[in-house]
Amino acid sequence: MIPILILAAGSSSRMGLRDKLLEPVAGEALLRRVARIACAASEAVLVVLPPGRPGRGQAVAGLPLRRVVAGEAAEGMAASLRAGLREVPQAPGVMVLPADMPELTAEDLSKMIAAFAEDPSRILRGASGERQGHPVIFPADLWPALAALTGDEGGRPVIAANRARLRLIPLPGDHATLDLDTPEDWAEWHRHHR
Repeated sequence: MIPILILAAGSSSRMGLRDKLLEPVAGEALLRRVARIACAASEAVLVVLPPGRPGRGQAVAGLPLRRVVAGEAAEGMAASLRAGLREVPQAPGVMVLPADMPELTAEDLSKMIAAFAEDPSRILRGASGERQGHPVIFPADLWPALAALTGDEGGRPVIAANRARLRLIPLPGDHATLDLDTPEDWAEWHRHHR
């Protein structure tokens, strides 16, 4: 069993007054959609939330997951990783899943979990063609390195330091690389996804 750690504590600052994780995707908030597909792919799902954003907690209400509040969320993605890793159950690896990936499917996540089971020593990273994206599965021996990170870079330094262990997993279309950060991005995406 591979736990899935959903990072949902970002500030969504480029959206102005809107919260991108609450933007509608096929009739549900983006965060709820991502959490729902994660729950379909794993029995252990944790979502890292920021303090003071009750709408995000409401978005995942009723789903079989564990909520973790990142008290230092303002520091950046590393704070979310640290908060989540403290709560992740023992496992051969953990999938780190940003909450702002509207194209990902439960099948994508299951494909990556199955690939990790074949060789749990590898870092697996979702890819669209040659472009590296998300999610990423980190073997358990790399969790201390993730927990030592600071700032807003996420797991990139850990991947860079272990490049020989990296394996890209091709996912359909832009599933691994599409995230939407501005109102203009969302407007364009909605024009093509009614």
